[in-house]
Amino acid sequence: MRFMLELIRIIFIFIFLGGLVGAIIGNIYTSNDVTERYSWLSSIAILLLLFVLYRNKLQFFGWYKGKGSEKLPKPFSLMLICLSLLLLITPFILGLIVS
Repeated sequence: MRFMLELIRIIFIFIFLGGLVGAIIGNIYTSNDVTERYSWLSSIAILLLLFVLYRNKLQFFGWYKGKGSEKLPKPFSLMLICLSLLLLITPFILGLIVS
C-alpha cells in the first residue's frame, strides 16, 4: 500500500511541478518563433531536474522506505543538472543562429 501511495505522490509531483515550471518557461519561450519551436527541449530539462530533485531530496520524505533509497552520486547529479541547464538555453542559442 505504501508503494502505491508513493507512486501517486511521484506522479503528482511530476505533473504539478512539471506543469507549473513548464508553464513559466513556456511563456519565456514565446518571445521568438524559433525558441517556441524548440521549447520541447525544456520539457526534457524539467524532467531531468525533477528526477534529480526527487532522488536527492524528496524520496526521503515519502511513504515508501524500501531498499534502494539513496542519493544519486554527486558527479552524476551535477552532470544531469548541467545537461538540463544546457537544454534550457539551447532554444535561445538556436534562435540566435537560425534567425
